[in-house]
Amino acid sequence: MNIRAWAAASAESKLAPITIDRRDPGPMDVEIELLFSGICHSDIHQARGEWGSSRFPMVPGHEIAGRVTRVGEKVTRFRKGDLAGVGCMVDSCRTCTPCSEHHEQFCQAGAAWTYNGTEMDRTTPTFGGYSTHVVVTEHFVAKIPASIELSRAAPLLCAGITTYSPLRQWKVAKGSRVGVVGLGGLGHMAVKLGAAMGAEVTMFSTSVSKRADAQRLGASDFALTTDKATFKTHAGRYDVLIDTVSAAHDIDSCFRLLKPFGALVIVGIPPKGVELRAGSLVGGNKIFAGSNIGGMKETQEMLDFCGQHGVASDIEVIPAEAINTAYERMLENDVRYRFVIDAKTI
Repeated sequence: MNIRAWAAASAESKLAPITIDRRDPGPMDVEIELLFSGICHSDIHQARGEWGSSRFPMVPGHEIAGRVTRVGEKVTRFRKGDLAGVGCMVDSCRTCTPCSEHHEQFCQAGAAWTYNGTEMDRTTPTFGGYSTHVVVTEHFVAKIPASIELSRAAPLLCAGITTYSPLRQWKVAKGSRVGVVGLGGLGHMAVKLGAAMGAEVTMFSTSVSKRADAQRLGASDFALTTDKATFKTHAGRYDVLIDTVSAAHDIDSCFRLLKPFGALVIVGIPPKGVELRAGSLVGGNKIFAGSNIGGMKETQEMLDFCGQHGVASDIEVIPAEAINTAYERMLENDVRYRFVIDAKTI
């Protein structure tokens, strides 16, 4: 199939319309007509060559929501007309230990990423969700509950699972105290999901203007990280901190907020290394951890949880012609809290 898409021709170029090829569905494939595609901050990093692994032309997008238009003859979980989503992966070996344990993102052969990568043949390039259609093997397609507005479901395929997974890993539940550092695309989902799990959630931000939004999203408390007193008044309170900030910031001080045996989990990726004193960990047996999206089983679990608890992303829907402007606005933190492309405009 020849389909329409928006692509970056190089790290220096703006995104522009392009025509790309998609394979016809094979026996185990699902074809999805895109209706909405979220814009993740990692799209900017990769489209601008900031992570050193970009290949061009690049069609970004790994927050895909749409409707099934065709299925292969051996597909059992989907049929034409179903609502479906695709996240950060489109394939893996499915035989190694991580894959067999439902952690396909850690496939020992290397997962096939939704864009800026290749299929498992290591030759065919992958193109992402800034396009009108995708064809993905059934295992890597998720069912989107009808109770979630489809435009608001798209960011769940990255921002949702990225924050849901560490909350589940660290067993957040009623009675837990969770701190969320940074109120952006990831942070606003961490607040919503933590609150839906029954936790007492505190938002830690550099901007007092986000206090009202934090409360609206479900936070029971708000604190400024620019105020040194915050790290005294909130010291030793939290079971887990979800750090969503992708810019340089003072991670070391955040460990003071944790209870003994508490964990600080990084889901944002600052551009440079972080400074951390060994005493910040040793004093209280504290844990410094990271979390990278989630496997397909957990992704479906997350979507079902969101459908049951009325959780969805706060978004601004834009036409494709506004993608480049949206990139600049994201860098200025001028979005509440995720841009989503209306695929009809691609």
